Amino acid sequence: DNWAFLYAQRLALKQELPLHVCFCLVPKFLDATIRHYGFMLKGLQEVAKECAELNIPFHLLLGYAKDVLPAFVVEHGVGGLVTDFCPLRLPRQWVEDVKERLPEDVPFAQVDAHNIVPCWVASPKQEYSARTIRSKIHTQLPEFLTEFPSVIRHPHPPSCPAEPIAWEACYSSLQVDRTVEEVKWATPGTAAGLAVLQSFITERLKFFGSHRNDPNKAVLSNLSPWFHFGQVSTQRAILEVQKHRSKYKESVDAFVEEAVVRRELAENFCYYNENYDSMQGSAYDWAQTTLKLHAKDKRPFLYELQELEQGTTHDPLWNAAQLQMVREGKMHGFLRMYWAKKILEWTHSPEEALRFAIYLNDRYELDGRDPNGYVANTSSLCLAGCLWSIGGIHDQGWAERAVFGKIRYMNYAGCKRKFDVGEFERRYAPCT
Repeated sequence: DNWAFLYAQRLALKQELPLHVCFCLVPKFLDATIRHYGFMLKGLQEVAKECAELNIPFHLLLGYAKDVLPAFVVEHGVGGLVTDFCPLRLPRQWVEDVKERLPEDVPFAQVDAHNIVPCWVASPKQEYSARTIRSKIHTQLPEFLTEFPSVIRHPHPPSCPAEPIAWEACYSSLQVDRTVEEVKWATPGTAAGLAVLQSFITERLKFFGSHRNDPNKAVLSNLSPWFHFGQVSTQRAILEVQKHRSKYKESVDAFVEEAVVRRELAENFCYYNENYDSMQGSAYDWAQTTLKLHAKDKRPFLYELQELEQGTTHDPLWNAAQLQMVREGKMHGFLRMYWAKKILEWTHSPEEALRFAIYLNDRYELDGRDPNGYVANTSSLCLAGCLWSIGGIHDQGWAERAVFGKIRYMNYAGCKRKFDVGEFERRYAPCT
């Protein structure tokens, strides 16, 4: 279920050539820990096995793509290169670095297998909100939301097989924090991810439309880790979920809104705005103005990063949400909005709040370091954007108040009106 892979095989079949798959394993990436790398590597082991069954060598190259991939291309006489797409700054730089080092006669294509409607096709500019991109995406869905053709067993064998992969040595090569442990509830790999998708459809989808904002109700898809690591395609999820629209129209429409429109809006923002992870240059003028006007407002509480990380604030709901994220690598999407907004309220400045929120999100969330973590406002995928919550991106101005200015406000009393706060707090109480 990957259009880049499918396109690469089509090119290879047309030229009657072998097809190779390479993954460049970098020793560190932003604030990713062994929790994230472990999930990714276990998923890659499944990919390697599947490639072997398809007569397609899978190569795990240790190092940055610019340092290892051009040499691989020359050594194996590769005639063309195809890569996937990510709108974030660092992966885009990796692509540019490889382009500069490839032999001049080797064409290099990029396919957006990350989105259903390719990012640069959905819109040629940064969109203001979901309202401005929604019709553009829905208009193009009939063209792009199609069934995947199958990858076939490749009929042209390579001249030399892939070298065996020493997976344990790959783990050892990583320069990452190993204190954030891998989670037990999410089994890596496509097979496990598709099983989660199926359980969502049969057990939870019917309640998704009405109960997705209640953290005590098990109705979310929980698919974001598999989406983030490319182990399950969003397009596959939508194709399967849409089969049930006649029975659960409200739920299916809500899931499509969050998994397609809101998700691709976040991709659009990160692709067209280089400052997607900072207040300066990304937050709208109205938001920057209102936050600046209230920059010196007295904060009701002030916390350092360590206190937030350990979940030791005065607010038991916030602490429970933080501890859920630390323990499970996942915080309920509704609470991630509350969580980020309280960081704005309890830190010295919006800039510090955003820095803390991104650090905690990227360090503990399995789906961290993702466009949706920066700007999306969703609950189904367990993604709530830090800049949506703190900087008002893709939102509008609300009633003015201290600290927040016109940024949308959330509080404990409002949460109590929506769900049983005490039940959630008891489930994620601090360890004594």
